Amino acid sequence: MAIFNIFETWLTGFIQVAVDTLKEFQFSTTIGTAQVVHQPVGVVGMITPWNSSTTQIASKIAHAVASGCTCVVKPSEISGLQTQILLECIHEAGLPAGAINVVNGLGEVVGTELTRNPDVAMIPFTGSTNIGKIIYRESIATMKRIVLELGGKSPNIVLEDADLNKAIPGAVMRCFMNNGQACIAGTRLIVPEGRLDEVKSLIKQTIANIKVGDPSEKDTLIGPMATEKHYNNVQRYIRLGLEEGAELVAGGEGHPDGLESGYYVKPTVFAHVNQNMTIAQEEIFGPVLSVITYRTEQEAIKIANDTKFGLGGYISSTNPVKAREVAAQFDAGVILINDSTFEMNAPFGGFKQSGIGREYGPLGMDEYMELKTIVG
Repeated sequence: MAIFNIFETWLTGFIQVAVDTLKEFQFSTTIGTAQVVHQPVGVVGMITPWNSSTTQIASKIAHAVASGCTCVVKPSEISGLQTQILLECIHEAGLPAGAINVVNGLGEVVGTELTRNPDVAMIPFTGSTNIGKIIYRESIATMKRIVLELGGKSPNIVLEDADLNKAIPGAVMRCFMNNGQACIAGTRLIVPEGRLDEVKSLIKQTIANIKVGDPSEKDTLIGPMATEKHYNNVQRYIRLGLEEGAELVAGGEGHPDGLESGYYVKPTVFAHVNQNMTIAQEEIFGPVLSVITYRTEQEAIKIANDTKFGLGGYISSTNPVKAREVAAQFDAGVILINDSTFEMNAPFGGFKQSGIGREYGPLGMDEYMELKTIVG
């Protein structure tokens, strides 16, 4: 499956970013008459998600170790195989014993201990906004440093001048990446009202060519949901979309034909979605796309920002100057224009309830440091 290659590239890429950052990082600088020293924060307790286990662990430990910190990782209890393979690689690399440690278990047990333990100086967490809030509250007692990369409901604005033949297939895949189980998925497609019929036609054509099935098969683009519980939750959102009056363009409830035995979801698209609908406001974490129309550019930007989240955003336009003008008005941490890809050296994180702090590159490594000012 193509997504495997993407995650392999990200995994090695994040480690290389930390290596390159360490080579250039200034651990001591002079400001006026003061020496300002970057000092490792200490023991870092990392809590990582199931949807991208290896990349999240690799990026966090790479930046923490580069900064001089030791790590205790609490991986997701439902992605143990990914974690085991990565740990075997770390062991073979020959890092000193104790630099990277792993404690498996449930979040309410192991995660809670890491969050409350006074010997843990920092918690970087990637996961849901609700769990992030719990970690934030629990960390206050010992004044831990925290970095929270949380949920998203990322908008994808298609401007009037966009080439729909490129923009719409790309928008569908921005939503359905990693089976829709991605915090950065572009789950709200915001399109010109007068071009809705064209958009729906292109969406149907795109979905007709998407294979749902066994992830081990190379032509599969969408695999199963992670668990039965998660499958049922995605089905609940699809029912809510129908009950609240959205138009079903593709997909719907139930399993795809021939895949009744697994946790497979039909790639689903709703049109005529408004901001009062649940599917426009809550993170679904599955292959469900909401199409929302606008009449003016300012209305499109208002819709994009009308959410408690602010992790990512996407813009399609043939005018790069106009696209950057729109991007400047997004309340989001990372914005991609047209077919751009993420810059691993640049900071990643969210506005509003999508998180606190940043990851990756020199600004991400700063999070693992305390600043000490020495004068005289």
